[in-house]
Amino acid sequence: MIIYAIIAVAIVAADMIVKYWAQTTLMEIRTIPVIQDVFHLTYAENKGAAFSILEGQRWFFIVLTSVMLVVIAVAFFKNFFKGIWGRTTLVFIFAGAVGNFIDRVRFGYVVDMFDFRLINFPVFNVADIFLTIGAVMGVIYILFMDKDLFKDEKKVEQNDDTQDNG
Repeated sequence: MIIYAIIAVAIVAADMIVKYWAQTTLMEIRTIPVIQDVFHLTYAENKGAAFSILEGQRWFFIVLTSVMLVVIAVAFFKNFFKGIWGRTTLVFIFAGAVGNFIDRVRFGYVVDMFDFRLINFPVFNVADIFLTIGAVMGVIYILFMDKDLFKDEKKVEQNDDTQDNG
């Protein structure tokens, strides 16, 4: 259990460190081409969600994230997602959400800095990386790894009863 807390703290710390660097160094420079016209480090302030949707809805995102963090914590501690894969999924999503939540509460926007220009992708941050990886892991977990996650308990009990009587 402690390993998951360490992972979550490490993700949030890495996110905060990179964002601090972006605000103290990158903000003045605006952009640093790592690979010209392919990948840049670019300072950006996102006042919305992914792709800047719902821009300016700070309190909506703070409330929504608060609720989601509670749901994720309950899912983790009630062991809804089992095994290393399932629990890591929840930790990645939780830590990524916390990283962006801290920005929203402190600044009213999320600091972004990774800019893939080759494919014209929105600028993103460390927290976004873990949110995305966690979401993909969650889809894989739900579709392929935990066949019992959404089973109806009553149907399972009825099937067990009919098999015992038959």
